[in-house]
Amino acid sequence: MDLGKIKYVAFDADDTLWSNEPYFRDAEEQFCELLEGYMPQHAIHKELFITEIKNIDRYGYGIKAFMLSMVETVINITGQTLQPAHIKRCLEIGHEMLTQPVVLLEGVEEILQLFYGKFTLVLATKGDLVDQERKLIKSDLNKYFHHIEIMIEKNEREYQKLFKRLDCTAEEVLMIGNSLKSDVLPVLDLGGSAIHIPFHTTWEHEKVDIKLDHPRFKELSSIKELQFLL
Repeated sequence: MDLGKIKYVAFDADDTLWSNEPYFRDAEEQFCELLEGYMPQHAIHKELFITEIKNIDRYGYGIKAFMLSMVETVINITGQTLQPAHIKRCLEIGHEMLTQPVVLLEGVEEILQLFYGKFTLVLATKGDLVDQERKLIKSDLNKYFHHIEIMIEKNEREYQKLFKRLDCTAEEVLMIGNSLKSDVLPVLDLGGSAIHIPFHTTWEHEKVDIKLDHPRFKELSSIKELQFLL
């Protein structure tokens, strides 16, 4: 991968800079345990996922959207036997998620220090505005970023808006993230470059079954391997 034209390096946040998806998987397990008297846990997982996907256009991404989807799923599954304790527990699960620590992935700060000053660094993530800003402040990484973009979706249209705000072309941007669907494919399609760093846990909605062979694409096993690109 040739970095000669790259002026802006954009990093995804969740599961690229800090751990996030494991908190959702743990919350899902707690939610399934709450309703296991109504149906098998795998069926509860499926119902919750269907509700989450249906609600993306209404609520977007993040913990608050997840909480609303849990409440809706509880109502759908329990029907006339709904208990106030069910709703209360959904809110507790969400509140617990909002107080989880921000755990940086190994090597993140060292890489940001290495890239800082050599490129203009950008944080490009999606999710709930308040929660993402909370995590960024707790991470103490905001000092490295020239621009922070919390996107409603990570598609070509939203990346084009980001490039316009940065006053740059796609060819000048390298996007780094854990999702092929959100962090890699839209940027490549626009003419930018992208690096995929898989995380050990991926939300089903972010999975794509594709093998990429592209001159502006590279896959690394760890963020620490970025040092070898310089």
